[in-house]
Amino acid sequence: MRSLALLIALVCASPASAELVVFRTGRTLSVKSHRVDGDSFVLTLRRGGEVVCDRSIVDRIELDEIPYPIPAAVTTADGTSTGQPSRRAMEYDPLVQALSRAHGVDPTLVHAVIAVESSYEPRARSPKGAMGLMQLMPATARQYEVRDPYDPAANIEAGTRHLRSLLDHFPLALALAAYNAGESAVQRFGGVPPFPETRAYVARVLDLVSQ
Repeated sequence: MRSLALLIALVCASPASAELVVFRTGRTLSVKSHRVDGDSFVLTLRRGGEVVCDRSIVDRIELDEIPYPIPAAVTTADGTSTGQPSRRAMEYDPLVQALSRAHGVDPTLVHAVIAVESSYEPRARSPKGAMGLMQLMPATARQYEVRDPYDPAANIEAGTRHLRSLLDHFPLALALAAYNAGESAVQRFGGVPPFPETRAYVARVLDLVSQ
């Protein structure tokens, strides 16, 4: 497994505005911006690229109240760049490293999930109730006996254990889809569910892991 050794000097990341797309399923997706194209919304993702979705599946688009940092370059031990927020990534890296080793998950993957799920905001909460750095749903928090889902150590441990469980049953892309949309959705569709949010989520995490 590739070890994420964060070596960059601290670089301030300036906040940027964002929009929160609320789907009729109750799921949400934070995007940089959107535009209307006929019967579709074209969503511009934070890290680049666009996702097109039918307007009928979107309930509303509102201002994302949690500002996110424009990623400063973070260089790993092998000289590649993760593009993750440097200060927060470095703050939580000791926890990520220890818990990733304990549960046999690539720490780069755990960092990528945290970056996409919460932008390293430990108090993040989604409209559907997902909590903390790795956005644990209440049922997942109960499954892993998490008393305080906003405690970084407890949250990262439960999220990492959950990733490990999913990786034991699915290849990486499907494990990420299950993390976002649930195992039943992956099984029902026999692959990554055709939900714009889930497909964008999988693409964003894989993009971070591959850098």
